[in-house]
Amino acid sequence: LDGVTAARLAHPWLLYGLPIAGLALGAAYDRVGTTVRKGTNLVLDTLHDDGPELPTRLAPMVLVGTLVTHAFGGSAGREGTAVQMGATAGDFIAHRAGLSRQSRRPILLAGIAGGFGSVFGTPLAGVVFAVEFVRVGRLEYTALLPALIAAFVGDAVARALGAVHTAFPRPCMTELTAELGMRWVAFALTVALTSTLFIECTHRFRAALERRVRGSGARMAIGGLAVVVLATALGTQDYLGLGVPMIVRAFEDPSLPAASFLIKIGFTVLTVGSGFVGGEVTPLFFIGAVLGNVLGRALGIPIDLAAGVGLATVFAAASNAPIALSIMAFELFGPSIVPHVVLVAAIAFAASGRRSIYSSQRFAADKDDSRPRSADPGDSRPE
Repeated sequence: LDGVTAARLAHPWLLYGLPIAGLALGAAYDRVGTTVRKGTNLVLDTLHDDGPELPTRLAPMVLVGTLVTHAFGGSAGREGTAVQMGATAGDFIAHRAGLSRQSRRPILLAGIAGGFGSVFGTPLAGVVFAVEFVRVGRLEYTALLPALIAAFVGDAVARALGAVHTAFPRPCMTELTAELGMRWVAFALTVALTSTLFIECTHRFRAALERRVRGSGARMAIGGLAVVVLATALGTQDYLGLGVPMIVRAFEDPSLPAASFLIKIGFTVLTVGSGFVGGEVTPLFFIGAVLGNVLGRALGIPIDLAAGVGLATVFAAASNAPIALSIMAFELFGPSIVPHVVLVAAIAFAASGRRSIYSSQRFAADKDDSRPRSADPGDSRPE
């Protein structure tokens, strides 16, 4: 991924190949990977319904698809790839070992933890994300130990093989006062609105394309063309790919355009909504960090602190994983950010309603009611 990103930056003309790349990828998925197109939702459905073994081809296909997406400038992430590869590896082992359904589930979740934790260099967050995001309102305690082992071993192996993770600036120490807490409430409600906007736009754009355009290749070509047109009109590549330089800049630059987070939402909706693979997490980190920068300036909160809180909480609200993302903020930014991010994540999670970037995520209970909504496996899906 680092290599193809460097190639795209060195050869900006590669962006114009995105529609063609989408056409080719879509055709390949239609031919050999119909189920693969579901991505992380396929992993969730398998966990919920004890579905058949995840296809082994999922791992190489999602890897190649992600590399192609980023090589040609699509705005996508990397966690979806890591989660799907980890889950596929876990399921492969579970089936070859002849494990029962009860034993298979923790191994699948361990694969998710290993993928998520090692791709970001945050193993603790990987553990909690795996046990938290599958079913909102119910933690998967049976997977805790295997997830812990997979996440820490995965992270250690990735680092030993030379993986370098982004070093984010550490926010200054700021006391959580009552006055600042009120500002965080306004911040959190804006985070919830932003995550809702992203979720609704992505799902509606995907649904509209699927209704009107037959064939994955055609849909991806349309999305790729729209990305090319938008990037050309803006005259910048800041919003393409992972966008890590802009994420880091959000911690330091008080002059970022106020509409930057909305622009990144547009690029990501066009990319992910049309079928390109990779995931939504890093784009949501971008959106959250830039939104935090803007809100920090408006509310009188230090922009490095606001960017760090925004980075974690927009994804926390969009994925319904506030505990995991609070822990990730601790791993990325240190302990001083924890009181602030926990407060904002909790409010944004509650205010975002029954929505999720993962359409196959299920709710064991409403956010405002601890009583189960329905018996397993009929837990309700996001609206």
